[in-house]
Amino acid sequence: MLNLIYEDAHYVAINKPNGLLVHRTRIAEEKKEFALQLLRDQLGYRVHPVHRLDRGTSGVLLFAKTPEATTPIVKAFEEKQVDKTYFAIVRGYTPEGATIDNPIKPDKDHKNKAPQDAVTHYTRLATIELPIPVGRYGTSRYSLVSISPETGRMHQIRKHFAHIRHYIVGDKRHGDWRHNKMFLEELESPYLLLHAANLYFTHPFTGEAVNIKAQMPDNMLRLCYKFGWEEKLSTQIVLPQPVPVNPV
Repeated sequence: MLNLIYEDAHYVAINKPNGLLVHRTRIAEEKKEFALQLLRDQLGYRVHPVHRLDRGTSGVLLFAKTPEATTPIVKAFEEKQVDKTYFAIVRGYTPEGATIDNPIKPDKDHKNKAPQDAVTHYTRLATIELPIPVGRYGTSRYSLVSISPETGRMHQIRKHFAHIRHYIVGDKRHGDWRHNKMFLEELESPYLLLHAANLYFTHPFTGEAVNIKAQMPDNMLRLCYKFGWEEKLSTQIVLPQPVPVNPV
């Protein structure tokens, strides 16, 4: 069962788990389950996706219940009237805060080959240095960042953090395989550590402010607790009761 985190007469949102595709795609034809199909079966009627999340990204995923409800919310996304907040664990110590303004070249299978303007804002929330060697370094450093994308290009956040060489941990396509391997083998973390935590918009039909929040997946929360980041993270989200963990 998908975790429903918001529902009204026009829209429904889920907390998408890592690894679940939004809908069928030719790049992953072997997959048999999709958020669109699962939610339709769970609710008993068709729903319509209004934005996307990468397969590896967890968090808020919004659907419209009718075609009539789809048009205005899609327009709101296109006109940058929807505020989005993500959390990520990235390689290295990032600056305290910055804006990445760098055009993104679409993937090879995209019809439009011209680079697209893309802007991502971020703030560093916490850091850690682990006594675990990666590559030629005797220790490894990581940052927890809060991210607010201004534009919504495909793979924008992952590509932007790769551009500044603060790769998102667990990103197999745009990340650093050495850090991914360390997190898998030493920390038992096989997932992309990117989470869509918050979606904020003005409801097209009621005019009310809608603020949808999605709890971090267990694996990412476990790492945040393990790294001692719960105090910093608690200023951003409401945390569940911590699960006891062994210190790094």
